Amino acid sequence: MENIKILIMGSDANAYHMARSAYEAFQIKPHLIGKSRLAFTKFSNILTIQYNDYLWDEEKFVEIVNEYARKNILFKILLISTNETYSMFIAKNKRKLETNLYFFEQDEKVLASLTNKENFYKTYKKSVLKFPDTYYFDVLNDNIIPSLTYPVVLKPSNVVKYNHISFLDKHKIYKLKTEEELKTVIRTIKDSGYDDRLIIQEFIPGDDSYLFDSVVYVDRSGLVKMISFANIGIQERSKTMIGNAAALINGFNPFDGDVAQMKSDIISFMSDLKMSGIYEFDMKYDSRDHTFKVLEINARQGRCSYYTTPLGANLVELMVRDLINHEVLEFNDLRDEYLLSFVPKQIIKKYVSNEAFKKKTLELWKKKRVSPMECPKDKNFKRFLMMKKRLWHYSKEYKNSYWEE
Repeated sequence: MENIKILIMGSDANAYHMARSAYEAFQIKPHLIGKSRLAFTKFSNILTIQYNDYLWDEEKFVEIVNEYARKNILFKILLISTNETYSMFIAKNKRKLETNLYFFEQDEKVLASLTNKENFYKTYKKSVLKFPDTYYFDVLNDNIIPSLTYPVVLKPSNVVKYNHISFLDKHKIYKLKTEEELKTVIRTIKDSGYDDRLIIQEFIPGDDSYLFDSVVYVDRSGLVKMISFANIGIQERSKTMIGNAAALINGFNPFDGDVAQMKSDIISFMSDLKMSGIYEFDMKYDSRDHTFKVLEINARQGRCSYYTTPLGANLVELMVRDLINHEVLEFNDLRDEYLLSFVPKQIIKKYVSNEAFKKKTLELWKKKRVSPMECPKDKNFKRFLMMKKRLWHYSKEYKNSYWEE
């Protein structure tokens, strides 16, 4: 690793756990470039970080990345994206990036078919994957709400555009009980400056424990080399974080859905896509027809994807071996049970509805559990205090949650 550096674009929880993976795999401090000074990457001794207000400007992004590459011209630099905006910038400008930068070479059009939710559902509706019933609403041109069964889920079709706007009481995902609530939220989003389509989906019955997560690694030749499959017991509950797992267990399934078949379908789907990268599948088990419905696919690792590391699949190590060293990776089906939790044990005891998940969590807590933000090698007292404060704050978040199961 003497001639390799790791550059991570972002400063959020996703960026931190990838930095942690890099440090644990190679004992080197990766360099992060972020737009915002977020708590997840503050006061850390396992990384270096700088901030730039222009990262969401495509032309500036390329300049910033290339400037780092030129300053480290004698090194091979692994470039890691942590969100859809940066992934798209890299895909659109891959021929403009310095030659000592190594990254997933992704097709811009295919990437857009995954990151734009309307394109995603329409493009892949005849694939092996199954989806919830989905409707589309153009905030500029549509006025009539279709006849729906409530509650429904509302989310932006254009995630990149939605992430770049702000307004009072903004949610990542909305769960709405009536048509009047739906109309009010649509009007609020439109007035904020969002001018694209919105996704309106049926709410699949079931609490948080009906949610599942799968992380997939596709190598530079387009072959799936790693897959996980985890049951989510509880989601984050703040308005900007709902939809993110707060606790999950890989290799655990309290329902009668066919996990082996779903894994096979995911591998088949990714093999047909023929595009390298790390992908995260968000799914919900539908007890009405005993299938897993795909809610979305993130064309990057998720904030909770760190659980693959203690299972023997460090994502940064895989990228170095694959993209820089050009090794042939063996296929790794991660089946062992392992718990990842952002929240303290008392939150799981109090707020997890599924008793089987709760029982399994308590079994795994001492010996087979990891918290992505708590790296034993990251010894900084300020960070320690900040993380403890964050754990304490969860009790307030869940107590005052707007999200009802």
